[in-house]
Amino acid sequence: MKFVDYVTITVRSGKGGAGSVHFRREKFEPNGGPDGGDGGAGGSVILEGDSHLYTLLDLRYNRHHFAPSGEPGQGANKFGKSADDIVLRVPLGTVVRDAETDEHLGEIVEDGDRLVLAQGGRGGLGNTHFKSSTNQAPRYAQPGEPSEEREVVLELKLLADVGLVGFPNAGKSTLVSALSAAKPKIADYPFTTLEPNLGMVYLGDWRSFVIADIPGLIEGASEGRGLGHQFLKHVERNAVLLFCIAADDEDPGARYRTLLGELEAFSPHLLAKPRLVAITKMDLVGPDLAADWVEEIRAGFRDDVAILPISAVAHQGLDRLKEALWTLVEADRDDEAEA
Repeated sequence: MKFVDYVTITVRSGKGGAGSVHFRREKFEPNGGPDGGDGGAGGSVILEGDSHLYTLLDLRYNRHHFAPSGEPGQGANKFGKSADDIVLRVPLGTVVRDAETDEHLGEIVEDGDRLVLAQGGRGGLGNTHFKSSTNQAPRYAQPGEPSEEREVVLELKLLADVGLVGFPNAGKSTLVSALSAAKPKIADYPFTTLEPNLGMVYLGDWRSFVIADIPGLIEGASEGRGLGHQFLKHVERNAVLLFCIAADDEDPGARYRTLLGELEAFSPHLLAKPRLVAITKMDLVGPDLAADWVEEIRAGFRDDVAILPISAVAHQGLDRLKEALWTLVEADRDDEAEA
């Protein structure tokens, strides 16, 4: 399925049905009182969160959503039928903005969350509501409320417990495939991953978390280079960040500092997220040199971030990595529960 994380759609609610101007006319009672019924409500356009969806693909090819109008009222106090709402299902993590004003309208973060994009017009009152002792035969009724129309932008920001951050060809996709059942495209050239991939990591004892393979960043990503903004936005929703740096990189510490700089330039609050560093492709270094090599480069990172050497191909260090990530994910979940 093609991954689509940005669409613009036009929505319009239905008009409310007009109230009826009608008088009761029966045999032997030619001057009955008013009995005009109310009009029905117009349909609304509503977003609803669906945990089974992971893309906005359906909305990309169906960008106009117009709800029907309510039916007018009738005599004998018959109410007009209210129109059905249009419910658009979207993945969790969808952010909604007004396309014209850029106003933030809301977010869909839980399964079943609803957000009204265009409220259906209320039906008008029939003339039976306007009778009084001084006006026993009102000849007017309310019109239905007008419809609402707007253009909205839907932007998906992936909801995952762990987000992988790294430069192209750092072994992120290989790591995701080794930790989970996800099967991202893997090749020995940069920019193999062009769209995010999600995988579920199981540790046993009913413990699990979701990991997101974010396409590789390049220097200047925070300024939009290399589709940087489209990729960095997915990192915002991750509880934990896992920096992936290849063991064959000339200066892993410099790579790490560059990645931190891009995250800070895009959104400073990203640096407050808990993070780990995975030195990937350790099979290229060899087991005899691995321990000394990691200690040698640790000083280049200039902070106390945990550094874990791994090899996804040789399945070395993966259990330790999963436990370390789970500790951070569990702590974040506990913090959310207390809040």
